[in-house]
Amino acid sequence: MSTPDRTAPAAPETVTLFRNGYPESHHRVSAVVADAAGRVLHAWGDADATVFPRSALKPLQALPLLESGAADAFAVSDEELALAIASHNGLPMHVERVAAWLARLGLSTDDLECGAHPPFDAGATKSLYHDHAEPNPLHNNCSGKHTGMLATCLHLGLPTAGYSRPEHPLQQRILEVYAETTGTPAAAMPQGIDGCSLPAAAMPLAGLARAMARFAAPDDHFAADRAAAARRICRAWATHPELVAGPSTFNTDAMTLTGGRALLKRGAQGVYGGLVPDLGLGLAIKAESGSSIAADAMTAVVLRVLGVADETIWRRMTDLPYFKETSWRGLPAGEYRPVEGWPG
Repeated sequence: MSTPDRTAPAAPETVTLFRNGYPESHHRVSAVVADAAGRVLHAWGDADATVFPRSALKPLQALPLLESGAADAFAVSDEELALAIASHNGLPMHVERVAAWLARLGLSTDDLECGAHPPFDAGATKSLYHDHAEPNPLHNNCSGKHTGMLATCLHLGLPTAGYSRPEHPLQQRILEVYAETTGTPAAAMPQGIDGCSLPAAAMPLAGLARAMARFAAPDDHFAADRAAAARRICRAWATHPELVAGPSTFNTDAMTLTGGRALLKRGAQGVYGGLVPDLGLGLAIKAESGSSIAADAMTAVVLRVLGVADETIWRRMTDLPYFKETSWRGLPAGEYRPVEGWPG
């Protein structure tokens, strides 16, 4: 693999929705593959574009849970650690595990500052309303992350109330983690508020890929405590893909199809971060339109370019229902695919 010419941005990939073979809509997608030294090995679009990774940052946000000793102090399981980096679908297997974790901490849903939304899984939402129940913060896709942050606060003796505020010591520590792992100074990262009310930081797309690559080769680029934390996060990530997102999501299905070779984390508004541990590489993807389907499709392309998706996996991956549109009667209506790099 050669290092791209960085004098000008490479052309972005275009993911197009075709209806009966005719293009209907186009989504420009940038993607970066980097190694842990920070070298950009592949780039589509602007590798230096500033993006909000949103939930793709959750593996970085979980580092203090382990580095502080909170995970050991509260006997956090790999399943709970997977939920700490998850954007889960709000299925019972997600909600019940987070509820049990909270109870073990001596806390309740009242302590969660993520807010409530209906489960991402349509069946879970239907069951909830069938039981005349309302969504609560446990159903928020970020409830596991928030529980992990509460555990960290308890262990360090930090206030649990207001843990989501930018000025809270834990959020300041997480901002330092971003700077240390991405190579982007904290002062250079624009700040916003995420959907779960936590601070949202923006950074170069290549910085996210660099941080992911350092997770893939932690012993070479992290101090011993952080390297151990990264390895444990990756173990939970690979072992429990169904908890990181959920059944019938590209995020979980792609990890399952690759047998855990690719660890992927979707963020809102068309973002992916991920890594390939056996290659020591990290990847970062952003669809300019915010289309999650376009980001899914580009992630499949990158995995093929890296050789993680062989022909069999590629065919199964690109045949997943996320890339196809049907009518309300179930008739084939269209498909999403990049102009290049997709089966003909």
